[in-house]
Amino acid sequence: MKLHHPNPEEAYLGLRAMKMVAEREGRLTPAARHLLTAAQSHILHTDYELDTLPPITPGQLAEGFTRPELREQFVQGMVVVSLADDVPTPTQIQRMEQFAQALEVTQPAVQNIKFLTEKNSLLFRLDFMRRSHLRSMVADQFENQGFLGVVKGFLGLKGLLEEPELAAKYHRLQDLPMTTLGYQLWHHYHTNGFAFPGERYGFPEAAVYHDLFHVLGGYDTTIAGEIQVASFIAGFRRSYPLYLLMFVMLQFSAGVKVVPIETAPTQSVLATPGLADLLFQALERGTHVNTDLSEGWDFWPDLVQPLDKVREKFNILAISPN
Repeated sequence: MKLHHPNPEEAYLGLRAMKMVAEREGRLTPAARHLLTAAQSHILHTDYELDTLPPITPGQLAEGFTRPELREQFVQGMVVVSLADDVPTPTQIQRMEQFAQALEVTQPAVQNIKFLTEKNSLLFRLDFMRRSHLRSMVADQFENQGFLGVVKGFLGLKGLLEEPELAAKYHRLQDLPMTTLGYQLWHHYHTNGFAFPGERYGFPEAAVYHDLFHVLGGYDTTIAGEIQVASFIAGFRRSYPLYLLMFVMLQFSAGVKVVPIETAPTQSVLATPGLADLLFQALERGTHVNTDLSEGWDFWPDLVQPLDKVREKFNILAISPN
């Protein structure tokens, strides 16, 4: 994902439109307010008082936006902010559609979350799955292990199958030097009490990169850590990166369960002060990574390397102190 920074006039126009999409019943919720404030700090580089921003028509927005890549990014931002608290309202969907049409942007995610608003959960899930990172995980599992590997991965995740040889391969990582990525991955599983791949409820191998980026990124497994690691991956992902941000917003802010494991979704988590800033910081950090490691990464040769060397190899920068 490449982040585009608008000029001051574009930022002002775009923020007015984003506020209109974010509003529920004519007001900004705390989560939406934090999200827009963080967007001003990290993307727009503005400092407007949100409550004083006037509305804007789709035509006025389109007139001030001439760069196609900026138009696309702002529509993506509208999708994200519409999920700050719950499933978008019909008014929010209508405003997004009007702005997207005026900007001549066809963004599948708008229709995808519209299915939720229309209470058509089946169409939402089918549409979401075919563009999300979950589809990529299944495709990668199939490419490397065939159809049987996909079935085994699913059954293992559900706790219905064990693969002792696979689990043993990951447990042997504890024999590596403590400074290596492989040992730190083993430590991540062990200290958090997570099942290893091959054990009941363990991740399929195609999903291990998620845990690797907890380690490489230095993110914990709290809700804040999960939001950051997903945003970080979205930063370097080339295929539908928006859907990773949607995944975060749906699961943790809109209260829509999208993870394939037993866990309760939450709502309005970005109302927590500072969390929206962490989201944007992780996203921007991910844009500096020089390789899309979310699809097709053979990580085994890197597991025996020192953690710092792997970070250097992929240009994973230190977490900003700000």
